[in-house]
Formats: sequence, C-alpha cells, structure tokens
Amino acid sequence: MSSKKLINSVDSCVDEALCGLIRANAGLSLLQGHRVVLRSDLDNLRGKVALLSGGGSGHEPAHGGYVGAGMLSAAVAGGVFASPPPASILAAIMSLHNAGASGILLIVKNYTGDRLNFGLAAEQARNHGVTVDMVIVAEDCAFDRPSKAGRRGLCGTIFIHKLAGALAEEGSSLDQIVAKVTEVLKGIGTLGVSLSPCSVPGCLPSFNLPPGDMELGLGIHGEPGIKRSKVASADEVVKTMIDHMTNPDSQSYLPLKSGDSVVLCVNNLGALSCLEMAVVTRAAIICLENLGAVVARVMSGSFMTSLEMAGMSLTVMRANEEILRLFDAKTAAPAWPNLSTARVSGHSYITGPPAMGTRPQDDKHSEGPLSPVMRKSLERVCSTLLEKQEELNSLDRAAGDGDCGNTHAQAARAIQEWLQDHVVPGCPGKLLSVLAGLVQEKMGGSSGALYSLFLTAAAGHVTEGRSNAAAWASAMHAGTQAMRRYGGADPGDRTMAAYCASFFFFKLIIVFDDVCVHIFPELPFFLLAGRASYIAAERVTLPDPGAVAVAAILRAVQESLEGQK
Repeated sequence: MSSKKLINSVDSCVDEALCGLIRANAGLSLLQGHRVVLRSDLDNLRGKVALLSGGGSGHEPAHGGYVGAGMLSAAVAGGVFASPPPASILAAIMSLHNAGASGILLIVKNYTGDRLNFGLAAEQARNHGVTVDMVIVAEDCAFDRPSKAGRRGLCGTIFIHKLAGALAEEGSSLDQIVAKVTEVLKGIGTLGVSLSPCSVPGCLPSFNLPPGDMELGLGIHGEPGIKRSKVASADEVVKTMIDHMTNPDSQSYLPLKSGDSVVLCVNNLGALSCLEMAVVTRAAIICLENLGAVVARVMSGSFMTSLEMAGMSLTVMRANEEILRLFDAKTAAPAWPNLSTARVSGHSYITGPPAMGTRPQDDKHSEGPLSPVMRKSLERVCSTLLEKQEELNSLDRAAGDGDCGNTHAQAARAIQEWLQDHVVPGCPGKLLSVLAGLVQEKMGGSSGALYSLFLTAAAGHVTEGRSNAAAWASAMHAGTQAMRRYGGADPGDRTMAAYCASFFFFKLIIVFDDVCVHIFPELPFFLLAGRASYIAAERVTLPDPGAVAVAAILRAVQESLEGQK
C-alpha cells in the first residue's frame, strides 16, 4: 500500500510543486515548456559564468530552491527520483547562454542517469558553440570500497552550489571556478541514516525497514546502505556516522585532523521533527569538537530531502578562510539559510542567570499566631491530594493526558518536604508566596501555572495584621481575576480556573481568626473552557479533574479548620 500524500494527482505533483516554488518567490521564473527554474534577472548574468544543476524531484528544496544571485542561475527538474531529460537541460543551457553568460558550469550529482543526460546536453550545447564544463559531485562516505560507479552525490552538492555561485558572482572565469570547487570537493564528506523508507507518489515504499531498525549509508533515493542495526540514541548514531566518515581504512573517508576548521550540514531527509534535528545537531557539533575539529559554521534543516524519509545526513566540509569567505557571501536563493558569520566552536553560548534574589520558599520566616492552623490545613490538603491521585488521573484520561493526579501529587510532596524543614510564616501572604513558588517549580504544566498565578496575585492582600474576612475576600478576588485574565476562563466554564472563580462569585468565606469556613456545595463541576472544551459535548459525562482537585483542596481546608474550632 502506497503512503498518503497531500497532492492533487501523481501526474501533476512535480509541475504543481514547481509552480508553487515560482509563485512564492518573485526572483524565480519557469522556462516555458520545461521543468526549468531560472533566475528572473537573467540580464545580470551577462559576462559572468552561469551555474546549472538539477536532478530528480522529491529532494526539495534541491535544486530549484538554490536558484538566485550568488548560487545557481538555473535548475532543471526530472520526475520524482528521475533524472531530467537532456532536452530540458539543453533548453536551460541555451537560455543562460542567450542571456549573455560567458560560460556554463554544470554541477551534477554522481548518479548514472544524471551524468548521462547532463553529459549529452553538454555535448549538444558545445555543438551550438556554447562554452560548457561539468563538475561531478561524489562525496558519499558510505562504502569502504566503492564500486566502479564511484561514490554517490549527496547533500554536499549544495556546498558546491554555494561556493561556485559566490565565485561566479565575483566574476571568476569558468576554469577558475572548476579548479576551485574540484579542490574543495576533496574535503567534503557525507553520510546518511534512515529510520524509515520513503515512497514515490503512487508507488510502494522504496525499501522495507523493520520497526526499530535503522539503515546507515543509504542513498537519497532509498538505495541500499552499508549496515542495518537497531535504532540507538542520537549521540550514539552521530558518533557512529562521524567515526565511519573519518575512518582512514576506508577509500571513501574524509581526511580530518585535529585543528581543522569545518562547516557542518545536518540535513533532514524529510520527516524528522525540528526537535530531533536540534538534538542531532548538538550531538554532531560535540562529536566533531571531541575529534579536535573547529566547527566554523553549522547548517541544520531540510536541504536535500528524500520525500518523507525519516532520517538525516551529515555533511562535513574542511574550510579555510577563503572557503568561509565564499560560504558567507550573500545569496538571493530562497532555500539558503540566513546563517551567522561567527565561528561556532569557542564562543560562549550560555548566558548567566539574571539577579533575581532568593526564592520565597528559601527565605527564612518567623512564626505567628496563624502558623499552627495554616500548617495543619496544608498537611490536610497534601494528604487529600495524595489520596485522590489515581481518581484524578482516571478523570483526566477522559479528556486529557491522564496526569492530573500525578501533577497534584508532585505539588503535595513538594509542600510536605518544605514543611519538614521550614516554619510556616505567621504572615498568610508570605505563605501564599511560598506555595506559589513551590507549585510553579514542582508541579509544572498549566495546573502549576494557574495555581501559582492565583497564589501570587492573592499574596499581597493578606498580611499578619490583616487576615479578616474582607482581606481574604480581596485576596480571593485578586487570585481569581488573575486566572481569568491569563487563563481566559469565566465562572461556569469547564476549567480548574473557573471553579476557583466560582467560589468567589458564590461567596466563599474563609476567616482564619474566627476559624470558620462556609462552602456552598452546589458549585459546578461540569465546566466549559480549557483543554477539556475541545472534547465533544456528548462525551463530557465526567467532572473536570482540575475542578475536582480544587474542590478537594478547599474541602480539606474546611474540614481542617472546623476540626480546630
């Protein structure tokens, strides 16, 4: 069974993708009758070398995304994973020649179809009097003993696009550009790894990979790699790849010695998340630095993909100051990233924390007349939440991720631990600040934020000398208003915040000096906002777990205070 694709049809997907690229970028145009992307400012090529590359579709943004001043002058696309036809390649060459280019450089990945078709078009162009040369990119480090076909061309190709493009923009001759990039190619290596196959639209997956396995050294069309193994950690996979790439026992290895300056490209083959890519990027930088390399620049993203393949490739290029100058040169190509020109290795990437003073829970406090009653209330609240942990989790599984009880239990344990080593301050407001800090740090999630908001806003309204009914009513109002302001809930909505707000509007009165509490039992449990609001109404048959937790907390306070009358 072929995988799902968000396309209109198998037959039209390549042309529609090219149209989408062109329509989104005013600096590009499409050559009529061909799948050729051109710079829209061809007049600026007069007297300069033009660069043409291309290959099968399915590797986007390569190669059309690299067309623009400072990179390619044109790119020709074939069908998905199919080499472009010689007629379209020749049409692209002639368009660039007719625009006044002094010569045409073809940058071709080392695949048989690409070599044949670009080679044929080059010979035909020479018969038309066009000055043409061709550079073959073959930087794959997978095979210790490459076959007669040689090493494959992979993501290192875009480095050649960039360096040759900068040279052409500066006015270098065709021979000069060819000589320079040919030398640079000796210091580029790429290796890929895949966690899944990909599939050409309308076709079955290109290969089978059992669940839990990965393949090292495969090509960008799903060609076989060198080794299959179980999926390992990102650090282990990256180390395996770089060790293989730099192993001098291999004929395909990348010579790399301590002190070498390098450019690193971490290329998403299609389906890795941005989070995974960042983890891999970190691992690759550290691994190269551990080998003694100086990482000068890093590219991380999707640069030469294999449709929806879940995997990535690492490309490493040795780079002296001249190569870095060309690499850093400006380009208008839409797919080239906006990179910093600062060296990666050696710069300080950690910023010190701001001066914020001590946390409320770390301050030293003195007890007061209200300390014993507040301690007992807190102890009762904590034990209640721990008893209700599984009940709250069960309720949360109906509308959320099933961890409401766990998060409340984390808060309860954090408060219990704090109570063991600290006195309860006599000022209720200071205690509320302590609790706000504890739940913010230990509880996490939206529940922690809501509780901390409520407690922080309420803390300033009750002091040791002002803790009567009016003060607590003012504190409750401030707390619920803060939750309504930032949480977007109102009384009657399906949220924990709304349930707290409901207590204010239904006249919750807590008076510590009189030790009395009155809670109206008819407060709503079936509320209407928050994450649970996304659940269909007919499925809402259970109370909101956050509201149940708030009710349990307040009932625990009520029972504790009533027991101390």
